[in-house]
Amino acid sequence: MRSRTQFLIAFCSALIVTLVAVSDMGRTSPGGLSAVHGHVPELGGRNDCSTCHGGLFGSLKEACLECHAPIEAQLADGSGLHGTLGARAEQCGLCHAEHHGAAAPIVHAQSFALAGVGKRDAFDHALVGFVLDGAHVGLDCTTCHLQADVPVLPAGTQRFLGLERDCASCHEDSHEGAMQIACASCHGQETWDGLASLGHERFLPLVGGHGGLECATCHAADGPQALDLLGRRATRDEARDCAACHESPHTQGFAAGTAELAALPPGQACVTCHAAEHETFRDEGLAALTAEQHAVSGFPLDAPHDALACAACHDPERKRFQRRFPGRAPEQCSACHEDVHAGEFAEGPFAGQECTACHDPLAFEPHAFDAEEHARAALPLEGAHLELACEACHALPEVPAGTEPGPRTFRGTSSACDACHADAHAGFFAPFLADLAAPAHGECAHCHDAASFVGAGEGFDHAGFTGFPVLGAHAEGDCTLCHLPRGAPDEAQRVFGRVEERFGAFQGCVTCHADPHGGRFEPDFGLPAEVEGRADCARCHVESSWRALPRGFDHGFWTGFTLSGAHAAARCADCHEPHAGPSTLGRTAAEAPGAGCAACHDDPHAGQFADEFGRTACARCHASEPQDFLAFDHESDARFALGEAHRALACDACHPTTTRSGLAVVHFRPLGTECRDCHGDHAGVELRRTPRKR
Repeated sequence: MRSRTQFLIAFCSALIVTLVAVSDMGRTSPGGLSAVHGHVPELGGRNDCSTCHGGLFGSLKEACLECHAPIEAQLADGSGLHGTLGARAEQCGLCHAEHHGAAAPIVHAQSFALAGVGKRDAFDHALVGFVLDGAHVGLDCTTCHLQADVPVLPAGTQRFLGLERDCASCHEDSHEGAMQIACASCHGQETWDGLASLGHERFLPLVGGHGGLECATCHAADGPQALDLLGRRATRDEARDCAACHESPHTQGFAAGTAELAALPPGQACVTCHAAEHETFRDEGLAALTAEQHAVSGFPLDAPHDALACAACHDPERKRFQRRFPGRAPEQCSACHEDVHAGEFAEGPFAGQECTACHDPLAFEPHAFDAEEHARAALPLEGAHLELACEACHALPEVPAGTEPGPRTFRGTSSACDACHADAHAGFFAPFLADLAAPAHGECAHCHDAASFVGAGEGFDHAGFTGFPVLGAHAEGDCTLCHLPRGAPDEAQRVFGRVEERFGAFQGCVTCHADPHGGRFEPDFGLPAEVEGRADCARCHVESSWRALPRGFDHGFWTGFTLSGAHAAARCADCHEPHAGPSTLGRTAAEAPGAGCAACHDDPHAGQFADEFGRTACARCHASEPQDFLAFDHESDARFALGEAHRALACDACHPTTTRSGLAVVHFRPLGTECRDCHGDHAGVELRRTPRKR
């Protein structure tokens, strides 16, 4: 009994000591928690060791797995890194050391070393069921595991776990889920372009020209929709015929005819000539067409083509099919035979026509190109042109001596008149026709037609084409008055004389008519060259008659002598004496004696007022109007002002009448202006009056 009591006392004492020790442990941690655990409030405090260490009846492993469920799943099914560690997976603290403070990482190089991984970057992904190969080799861990180097993981994130092994988990699925097979069925890890073709023989054996092709060559986005692997629309259960992939260079008629001969659908008839084992469409095993097959091409091998070898028409050296087999029609002579016209008719109204349009199929001469055909050319044959031979306009090209000339030039031959005919007018009409729209065949057609160049035809616009209107007296005369006919045609076959050959260079009216005014009305005398748009003689005269002055004659403007007063009432003949007959210049009246008064009137002052040249300016004192005939102001016009005393005197008191040169004239000059000249000196001695010179 005593021994039993002692045992109970000892057990209780040991239990109390153990409880005290455990309690003391919660209060005295061996070190601070790591940063990832330290920021979790539930793991802090002095009495919470059991949260991580499992308490009295738990273990560290069990406590860790309560928070790290993905690791528990790996341990349960033996997958992932932790599932392959065996007994070491039971010791979490062995790889993930704690209580070293927030600065110490919970996952470090020692962690990987204890797990059997020498270096993290050399981790064998085969351990987790994903073999890194090809382009994946050498990638940094953070390329796929974005949190690999983050010291403290954010809540809800994982460092290495959580990724799928499906390609689409990292790579964008260009097929958008339309492909029902795994990426690895067609793609390797080296590149997306490396494709496999296992099982393709179910649809098309990849032999001959189909062997070694890339998948995209046949399964392209621009191909048939049902077979477009790249376009994500492929059904993988439909086979194609030749026409589905290969564009046929043959015409539809040839393809349909060949298929009918072989009793095959048009898309499969290619096999009658091209076998799947052929490397190219020009394979040596390609058989020549039969006569029946050639006929369905549209070109029956009739005579004379029936005896020709294929190479005579189909050059085997030409690489392109269209060049070897252009699909010619029987009448297409130019496809095989040289064009003797060197392509002249390749363009224009005759483009597309064959030799047989102008020539007989069996002979080039004579041609069948008549005037009706020529009407389609640039120059329809009319008038004198109908009588010409072809070679008159279409000459052989010039070539060096000893060289065979080429074909005659047809296309490009100018249809303009001046291309064949010299300009008989030597370019005279060019300035006058510059603003007019030229006829189709040149300026000549303004006046001439194709029948003959002789004559300008009716309605010749002499004013518009020469700048010289034929009006009045000019219109009544014959053309030969100005254009003297030649005795023989000149180099341009012209028989109609030019004006300058008779009268010289054209200079207006004086070209044909002498100036009866001797140039008196020209700009050299300060007169205008034009009046209201009229120049030369037309400033005053019209073509009907020189004597007709329909706009009148401004005597003052043109001569400087205004007809006013008594002059306005005078007749022209009073100053311009009529001639008995026309002068050599055609004048019928003489020129006026002059513009001065003395030219027509005697000087009543016998030269008293003449200047040093003997001229008297009557207008200084006299006006042409009768009422103002004497316009003399003694105060301003003479050397002697009258003043009050002399103004009442009569003129003859100082200016007596004397005789000069047999004429009785009033004496004005010379007279003295001194008082004593009229009144004597102041002593009462009368002085002899002595005239003074002025």
